[in-house]
Amino acid sequence: MTTTAPTTTLPGTARAASAAPAATAREPRRLLRRLPLNLAALLTFVLSVFPVYWMVTTAFKPTQDIQADTPLFFPTSFTLDHFSKAIAADGFWMFWRNSLFLTFSSVLMALVVALGAAFAVARLRWHGRRGFYLLVFMAQVAPWGSLLIPMYIIARDTDMLDKLPMLTLIYFMINLPFTIVTLRSFLVGIPVELEEAAQVDGCTRAGAFRRITFPLLAPGLLSTSLFGTITAWNEFAYANMLIIKSQDDRSLPVWLSSFSNVFGTDWGATMAASTLFALPVLILFLVLQGRVAAGMTGGAVKG
Repeated sequence: MTTTAPTTTLPGTARAASAAPAATAREPRRLLRRLPLNLAALLTFVLSVFPVYWMVTTAFKPTQDIQADTPLFFPTSFTLDHFSKAIAADGFWMFWRNSLFLTFSSVLMALVVALGAAFAVARLRWHGRRGFYLLVFMAQVAPWGSLLIPMYIIARDTDMLDKLPMLTLIYFMINLPFTIVTLRSFLVGIPVELEEAAQVDGCTRAGAFRRITFPLLAPGLLSTSLFGTITAWNEFAYANMLIIKSQDDRSLPVWLSSFSNVFGTDWGATMAASTLFALPVLILFLVLQGRVAAGMTGGAVKG
């Protein structure tokens, strides 16, 4: 007679076997609950990307396709004539130079001043430190559009209308509060013991900051630099209000606002100029996006 040995099931195996059908049954319900969020995210993505897509494709479309009664969402032919017209327009390189000067000078000034202010708030103890930081934070959330008229009056009374240095100072003031708040958050997240250990080994306080702390601030510096670059590069209201008579001191956003008047209804050249205007910041963001994302999240959770 042949006997069959009884099979034994381990407790953990039985629990895993019973949990598998339950998990499989919950998966469709979980996906169904997330469906509205996924659809909302997809809709937001389409609404955000479509204007950029339409601008770029219009820049490459032939004129007859742009003026066609039925819009072509997927171009069948491409041309570079519109880019040639944009680059050959009067003052293109001059306005490009003005925007580069305004952007990099204001961002550099904001970084230098904000680095010292953030160090004083994060590392030093002095009377009025909390009040100073509160005022900086209030300046960060203040609507800069409400200061258009006061800034115009100041520029007029100091004979600074139609001059690039005035715009540079304004962009510097716009970027400064955010830069101070962000760099202060990074400094608080860096242990002060690292600087103290360097001072014990013979470094001065400035030397310890330069050799130890400053390299660790690289993500914060990149984040604030990119934010300041985008702000100054795209700013239109102040540039349009303060640069009135001097055509040679206008920036690219102001030039783009009158670009359609120069070329009439040539929307291809207008879109080509807009694409060239957006390209530098886009390239800069794509190159630095990994470090900038880490910098923004690091500065947000520390301090």
